[in-house]
Amino acid sequence: MNEFFQDKLYGNNCYGCGAWNEKGLNIKSYWEGDETICIFHPQTYHAAMPPDVLNGGTISTLIDCHCVCSSIADAYKTENREIGETPLIWYATGSLKIDFKKPTPLDGPITIRAKILNKKPKTTLFHARLFSYENELTCEGEVLSVRVPNNWTNPHGFFAK
Repeated sequence: MNEFFQDKLYGNNCYGCGAWNEKGLNIKSYWEGDETICIFHPQTYHAAMPPDVLNGGTISTLIDCHCVCSSIADAYKTENREIGETPLIWYATGSLKIDFKKPTPLDGPITIRAKILNKKPKTTLFHARLFSYENELTCEGEVLSVRVPNNWTNPHGFFAK
């Protein structure tokens, strides 16, 4: 069985990747060799204007959150630690680039496959490909994740004093 990165990021309330956000997308990501994989089951309420096409904002969130969580998982792996061990490691989105190739149908699960393109001490650049249920490439993206300080994990919020 795969161990999902998000299940070990305790208290993460992110809309896309937060396992503690009941109304979020609750994505699950895991390693498969040198790639990270995310399989997402879109629902009809994830539609764009055409009721059978996945919304572009949802696609962007899926790619963004999958890659940021992959950056966190990679940092823990690099430090030879278990995801979620203290001191905590967190990354946030530095930049997000999305290239929509064709509409993504809502008729089944989609798969995101991501690989590291470039890694520095405080940043990781991932390239992601999103495939439809029919295994058609429908979207590609790049996410630059930036390691953030520990006050990012404040349970009262980033701006709390």
